[in-house]
Amino acid sequence: MKYRELIKAIAQVHEHAQTGAATAINRLLVLRNWVIGAQLIEFEQNGEDRAAYGENLLPRLEADLTKRGLSGCSREMLGRMRLFYRTYPELHSAIRSSPMTKLSSLASIKALEIRSSLMTESPPAKISASPVRKPGKRPSLTGELAEERPTPLKPQQILQFSWTHLIELLRLDDPWKRAFYENECLLGGWSVRQLQRQIGSLLYERTGLSKNKRAVVARARKQSVDAPATIEDLIRDPYVLEFAGLADLAAYSENDLETALLNHVQGFLLELGTGFCFEARQFRITVGNEHDRIDLVFYHRRLRCHVLVDLKIRAFSHADAGQMNFYLNYFRENMMAPGDQPPVGILLCSAKDKTKVEYATAGLSQKLFVSRYLVALPSVEQLRKFVEADRARFERK
Repeated sequence: MKYRELIKAIAQVHEHAQTGAATAINRLLVLRNWVIGAQLIEFEQNGEDRAAYGENLLPRLEADLTKRGLSGCSREMLGRMRLFYRTYPELHSAIRSSPMTKLSSLASIKALEIRSSLMTESPPAKISASPVRKPGKRPSLTGELAEERPTPLKPQQILQFSWTHLIELLRLDDPWKRAFYENECLLGGWSVRQLQRQIGSLLYERTGLSKNKRAVVARARKQSVDAPATIEDLIRDPYVLEFAGLADLAAYSENDLETALLNHVQGFLLELGTGFCFEARQFRITVGNEHDRIDLVFYHRRLRCHVLVDLKIRAFSHADAGQMNFYLNYFRENMMAPGDQPPVGILLCSAKDKTKVEYATAGLSQKLFVSRYLVALPSVEQLRKFVEADRARFERK
């Protein structure tokens, strides 16, 4: 074996092992969420003390599970898990026969039996043996819908989707519409972004309304071939990282210049000595299935509030103010503790010829707090000079 062949062989082994590890983690994440959904439904239908919790079940579960250190179990996510179980009950066979996990023993027999009652209400057609199931008789979007339901996916086909894919598919209430996008995802190996783009472009509706349906679908498939899903998409999936207990690294979303600037902004604010306490870097906010990240989060001891810092290495845009306002509203709703003042946003925007530094101070209506805020935080001029000097230095390098 030549040296170049050795390098190639080692790289292939590494990539194969990496792909297998990421796929296994995603598979376990999907199976875990299905089992939790089954357990939720079993409790709601048969739990002895279910009436005592009622509509407060998910919020209470979120709080108690967070105390135990379980990640990815917000009330919103628990609701999705419950919907996941209802939407894909056929996954039960993968739970029972899975040789890689003890999940089958965690899903109660009662929960799995619910599947039978759900399926007998509308018996499914026989699953196709082909790699992608055939949807059978497709209803016309311009006429009356057929009574038949789509052929359900096989468990191994469901497990080809990442949890992030499944969240997008669960948003689709119409089973035929969901089946359409399931098929196209499996055929084209769509990334989550491609799936979102095709749903947003109303591919299903456009296909149904077009006379030449094959041409519409063929064009969409050709567009998707340009950027097929990669192993990096799965490895960097925030849900997979969260489930595996791995850090959602800033390097995934920041380039070298932004990272260097943020390092100096962080140090600069801490060196001011006016009460800044560092709390988080690249703090992730998840609403719906969209992830946003706040560059820096501090807690200010004197002001008793969170200070959110967002850096843009370009000129200020009106959209930046809207984004900061979104961050502030999220923190006000979800992160404020009793006795906290409303959060403060610092928006740092820079361009080669000019640096714009703006404060987003929405919600700071208390005059006393505003005056304290103006004294305690660095001035706009301080920040402007600092960002201009730092950017010039890094760009010279």
